[in-house]
Order: sequence, then C-alpha cells, then structure tokens
Amino acid sequence: MKLNKTKIISPLLLLITALIWGSAFVAQSVGSRSLDPWTFVFTRYVLSALVLIPVSVFSEKKAGKEENPEEKKTLLKGALLCGAFLGLASIAQQAGIRYTTAGKAGFITTLYVVLVPLISLFLGRKAERKTWICTLLGLSGLYLISVKENFTVGMGDALVILCALLFSFQIICVGYYSVRVRNVIKLSNLQFMAAALIVLPGLLIFERPSITDICEGAPSVLYVGLFSGAIGYTLQVVAQKNTDPAVASLIMSMESVFAAITGWIVLGQSLSPRETAGCGILFLAVILSELPVSLPERKHSRNKDGN
Repeated sequence: MKLNKTKIISPLLLLITALIWGSAFVAQSVGSRSLDPWTFVFTRYVLSALVLIPVSVFSEKKAGKEENPEEKKTLLKGALLCGAFLGLASIAQQAGIRYTTAGKAGFITTLYVVLVPLISLFLGRKAERKTWICTLLGLSGLYLISVKENFTVGMGDALVILCALLFSFQIICVGYYSVRVRNVIKLSNLQFMAAALIVLPGLLIFERPSITDICEGAPSVLYVGLFSGAIGYTLQVVAQKNTDPAVASLIMSMESVFAAITGWIVLGQSLSPRETAGCGILFLAVILSELPVSLPERKHSRNKDGN
C-alpha cells in the first residue's frame, strides 16, 4: 500500500497553523490594551503583506510563466473575497477579545467547525457522515464553553461568534480558489492586501491612533503579522489545496486548545470545569475527524454519490 504524503503533510500543516493561530490570541489580547481594533487589524495585515511580497515574487519567478488574463481575474477575485472575509472577521474577533478571555475567544472562533459544513451543504457540497458526527461533537464542546447557565451569551462572545461566521466563508473561499490558481503564495499575499484595504475606512472614521499607542502595541502586531498572518494564513492556503474545507476546519479548530493553553501559561487565564470539558470534547472531535473512514461507510458514501 503506497503512502500518500499529501494526506499526511496537509493535515500537519493545518495543525501547525492551528498552533500559530492559538498562540496569537494571547498577543491579540495584550495588543487590545493599547491599540483599537481597526488599527490593530490594519497594521497586522499590512505587515503580513509586506513580508510576503518577496516570497510571492520569488515563487512567481520560479514558476517561470505568468498567468493569462483569465487566471489573473480568478486570482484577483479570490484574493478580494478571501481578504474581505478575513479583514471583517478579524475586526469582529479583535473587538470581541476585549470582553472575553483569550482561551474563550479561541474556542468560540472555532464555531466555524460547525458552520463550514452547513454553509457548504447549501452550496451543494455534501460532507461525509463521519464529518457530521465530528461537527456535532464540536458544537457540543463549543456550547459548554460559550453559553452560560442562563442561556445568555456575553457581548464579547457574540462578537467572536460573528467572527466565526465570517471566518467560515473565508475558509470556504480559500478552499475554492486555492485549487483554481497556480500561485497560492500570491493568493495569500493579495488576500492580506485586500484585508488591509477593507478595514482602512473604519480606521480613518472611528479611530485616531497615537504614535505612543502604536509603539506599545508593536510587539503584539509584529507577532500576529509575521506568525499568525504571513506564516499561518499562508500555510492554510497551501494545505487547503489538498484538503476538504469541512475537514480542514476541524483540524484548524485545534487553535482553541492552543489558545487556552497559551492563555493559561502567559496570562494566567483559567477555564472552568465546564469549559475544560468543552475543550476535551472538541479535541476528541478533531481526532475522530482524522481517523480513517471504515470500509462500509466508504461504500455507503460512494453509493449515495452514484459512483
């Protein structure tokens, strides 16, 4: 039986992405003390775009062939859509993280683990039975950590839930366009430029950042701009080229576990027993999503699709 390296490398890249994103919640939480949301998001994606420009140019030269007009149109359209969802999701997340802990924000953001297969279903893409089981497990875990005993959700939680919805569309867009463009590094780079442009009007209208504030928030911006942005989102684009969006969202939802761990280590933020149970359930859902599908289920899936 021949080993498929892609099936190992792609999930591994997504897991590394989750680790980077999870640790970034701490940097975002610290950065929110000195920088307002629009300023923070704009500066982080400008930095991400600047870092990726030489990498993008090198990858294009290595390919040795420029895109034709149709390919350029697809690339620009994909970058604009991915970037718009990314920028708006980041604003909702950065605003929400002011009113909740880094760990909780990380968990609630991974609500996309439920939303991605649901939205994909409406777009005509069916998920396997195993994916739905893992999705429901993930939903129950998210319920335990975000919904309070009296069935209310705080303002910070609500903003991060909105962020999860927007991130769901970003994940679907990345999955769609990453297989339709030749240079995924360029797609990632243009995505950051689009995200920065989409939030610039909000910065100019709502905020007046001072040099002092920018200097204070610089370490956090540098971390999320370089690691979460330039590295993390680029790994996402590369890995999703060979991964189903629903499965990718399950793996990337591990960012919530890493967010809780780094929030506890760096900021001293702890989770309640109820929230810890939710963490365990979500972790179980991710592990199950990566287990091989049994032969009877594979046959059932093929028969349903008429193959």
